[in-house]
Amino acid sequence: MDVRVAIIGAGPSAFYGAAALLGWKDHAVKVDMFDRLAAPFGLVRYGVAPDHPKIKSVTNLYDKTAADPRFRYFGCVDFGKDVKLAELRDLYDMIFFATGAQSDRNLGIPGEDLAGSMSATEFVAWYNGHPDYVNLNPNLNIEGVVVVGVGNVAMDVARILAKSPEELATTDIADHALEALKKSRVKDIYVLGRRGPAQAKFTNPEIKEFGHLAIADPLVRAPELELDPASAAECEKDRLMKQNVEILRSYIERGSGSKQRRVHFRFLVSPVEITGSGRVEQVKIERNKLVDGNAVGSGEFETVGAGMVLRSVGYKGVPLPDVPFDSKKAIISNAGGRVTDAVGAVQAGLYVAGWAKRGPTGVIGTNKKDAEETVALMLQDVGKSKAGGSGDIATLLSQRGVKFIDWQAWKKIDAAEVNNGKAQNRPRVKLVGIHEMRAVL
Repeated sequence: MDVRVAIIGAGPSAFYGAAALLGWKDHAVKVDMFDRLAAPFGLVRYGVAPDHPKIKSVTNLYDKTAADPRFRYFGCVDFGKDVKLAELRDLYDMIFFATGAQSDRNLGIPGEDLAGSMSATEFVAWYNGHPDYVNLNPNLNIEGVVVVGVGNVAMDVARILAKSPEELATTDIADHALEALKKSRVKDIYVLGRRGPAQAKFTNPEIKEFGHLAIADPLVRAPELELDPASAAECEKDRLMKQNVEILRSYIERGSGSKQRRVHFRFLVSPVEITGSGRVEQVKIERNKLVDGNAVGSGEFETVGAGMVLRSVGYKGVPLPDVPFDSKKAIISNAGGRVTDAVGAVQAGLYVAGWAKRGPTGVIGTNKKDAEETVALMLQDVGKSKAGGSGDIATLLSQRGVKFIDWQAWKKIDAAEVNNGKAQNRPRVKLVGIHEMRAVL
């Protein structure tokens, strides 16, 4: 049986889903993938830190999927604007949403809207060359930065701020960010965790990297590494958690730090107010105590001088036009991957995978199993929904004047970026704007 599938999104979940679909043996499958941006790969391109090239090598697998003649790519196509859900339903038997969690959670404290206060997501997108954030222009003519959160994204932004221009110069960091970071006056980076070191979400390699930076030292306060009995017991059972704490303790033994930059890892503290005259100048933080594993304010406060606050306290999904959305969970409403309406009724032919399905948990590889589970449901449902029309999306988009980027065009852009990088001993020099990309075509 012939099955036509539209995939909305072009990140890891989208490509893992495409690979699973193209692996069907009993059905002739055709897969069309759509993304609002010209470049594919989602968070692999725009979220993974530029100094972590090994993680980005997963795109080699995605390239193999895209090389299948049954696969087509449509970049620069905005779902809900360039093409509506009803129109896709008319052309495809099944629609697979893999749009991730595109927004971030707020701190909910006074002063959060001051200039210089932003999400780590925005800062990451800026230095990774996301076209929507080219003009973010973060002020780096400051000495102090507060990073709120202790997950891997928080580690990424703290590390990028702490690294020397020479350490960044051989990465694929966006040129505009590299030039700005070369002029950075940042000296102190404060990473705030509301709970203790045992509850930190960063991984061993992420925290260990701070011990090997050229111009920055990691600093930790011994009292903040003391574990309550419950955390100590948990640590003994969890090897990775125990190693995190041991790495942090090793930083105490290194002393106060003599390098020009310092990364202060603070635990059991929460920001309660951001103050400044028109822009961020200080952050008031409260010491916490752990009560049944939860952080509870102690009423003890201190103030940290900073010109920038980067919050990294979680992502959340955003609604898509005409697609059922669970605003409480901030995901597309679904039952195991089948999209459902407000009362839980399955919407035939609509599916979801990745962060848009389960929320922002796991690493890139987690999305493979997740996507495959959704595709298994799709296989069960073959024949339950059929496209009403027989047209082709390429024709429809062309008639509307949508200048989409296909896979062949993307590979030319990709080759140009890699070629430009060779002269500078870099993996690639990213083309950021769509006009730059179209110029090489």
